[in-house]
Amino acid sequence: MEIKVDDLTGPEVVRLVGEHFQSMEQQSPAESMHALNLEGLKKPEITFWSAWEQDELMGCGALKELDSQHGEIKSMRTSSLHLRKGAARQLLAHIIEEAKRRGYLRLSLETGSMESFQPAIRLYESFGFQNSLPFADYIEDPNSVFMTKEL
Repeated sequence: MEIKVDDLTGPEVVRLVGEHFQSMEQQSPAESMHALNLEGLKKPEITFWSAWEQDELMGCGALKELDSQHGEIKSMRTSSLHLRKGAARQLLAHIIEEAKRRGYLRLSLETGSMESFQPAIRLYESFGFQNSLPFADYIEDPNSVFMTKEL
């Protein structure tokens, strides 16, 4: 699998990000939906990666710089055609390594608290993420789970 920085212009990536955003809208109340749309992911403080196996898009993920020592994982998504093939695990490992390379001391994320988010939560826990208090501009929300990992 090849993981590369992506400019969010290819049709496969545009589709996957759109699918991710729409899925998050359907699963989360509006006030608890923190997924970024395509334009939101193009901000300079965000690096976006896509994962490919030959010419097939496997998944995507992003890293947002909150400050010089703290990053946030955003927009982790595996293509529905490639679930349970290890794409999310490889993307998450890649993002963690990039955060370390940048000198971050901590990496955090927000995900949903509903049953459909349990596989993602288990993945994050397997990498050493632990439940935490809200960070950055987030507020306590029963529909959100906040997690962090000291690097």
